[in-house]
Amino acid sequence: MANILVCDDDREIVDAIETYLKQDGYHIFKAYDGEQAIELLKREEIHLLIMDIMMPRLDGIRATLKIREYSSIPIIMLSAKSEDTDKILGLNIGADDYITKPFNPLELAARVKSNLRRYTSLGSLSMENKSVYQVGGLVINDETKQVTVDDEPVKLTPIEYNILLLLVKNQGRVFSIDQIYESIWNEDAIGADNTVAVHIRHIREKIEINPKEPRYLKVVWGVGYKVDRQ
Repeated sequence: MANILVCDDDREIVDAIETYLKQDGYHIFKAYDGEQAIELLKREEIHLLIMDIMMPRLDGIRATLKIREYSSIPIIMLSAKSEDTDKILGLNIGADDYITKPFNPLELAARVKSNLRRYTSLGSLSMENKSVYQVGGLVINDETKQVTVDDEPVKLTPIEYNILLLLVKNQGRVFSIDQIYESIWNEDAIGADNTVAVHIRHIREKIEINPKEPRYLKVVWGVGYKVDRQ
């Protein structure tokens, strides 16, 4: 079963999350600020991180930035604030998902399961997925989960990878924001615009020479996104 690191300066919240997730069989590690979380990630095999934004010493935003320098594990951000700006900020700095406190334990458990499923799929080397997809200089090896552009490796998060793979496997087809969200997150696309747009921008920054004039990942204004055949 997966190892989950829960990081929040409120010990009662950490203990409550531990209680909820232990019922599903997860092994829980606990930290109370960003520095403790980073130290634990270096010592233990962690498969998913749940982290609060506002914490002493090292907050969730700065901790996530540091973690993303060397790890692509799923990160679910927690925050007592509900404004879209906080959600966008979390996604911008590399978080995979976001949940607002107070939260429904069943929703948190579902999001943990969903993110772990995507991460496990990304790391799987199943022979059934032995495929290579290419668009110009962009190559996706879905067996090894490697992405290259002009023979240079590109590091994507699990969600970024799955979005790009969806579009590359369906070259020429335009996907709406709702279609992308429902395909990748496996849930109804309620308020999905900002979430998808942030991930699309991150993908462009990594695969395009000039993200403002993309060669691969293109927008069809008022409709959605596509990757053209080349």
